[in-house]
Amino acid sequence: MSQAWRPLPKLDDENRFFWTSGADGKLRFMHCDACDYYIHPPSPMCPKCLGQKVEPKAVSGAGAVRTFTINHQPFGPGLATPYAIAVVNLAEQDDLNLTTNIVDAAPEDVRFGMPVQVIFEAHGEVHVPLFKPV
Repeated sequence: MSQAWRPLPKLDDENRFFWTSGADGKLRFMHCDACDYYIHPPSPMCPKCLGQKVEPKAVSGAGAVRTFTINHQPFGPGLATPYAIAVVNLAEQDDLNLTTNIVDAAPEDVRFGMPVQVIFEAHGEVHVPLFKPV
């Protein structure tokens, strides 16, 4: 799905790795080395063990649709509707979720539990993670 318009994040020191990591085709989340826990949104401290040795780590990009909604409201110029907004649960951790769009599928075909794989939509330095069915 390539949109004519998409709101883009403001990059800062805490989130830059997440929004730019798709340049090499890898989805990355902050990860705690002490307890092997993925952290999203990014944080300098692990919420599970309070460890401070956290750094970006690539994940497989495989997941499943946890929940979704079909949006019919055009929130920006050139934004084609309808489209699926979903919370995708990543395979690496039961509570590692990402709110995203499901692409390469008709909105009415999106289902709970549907297996998906990350792809990226490039906007300059920012690579927006989207998911398509597998």
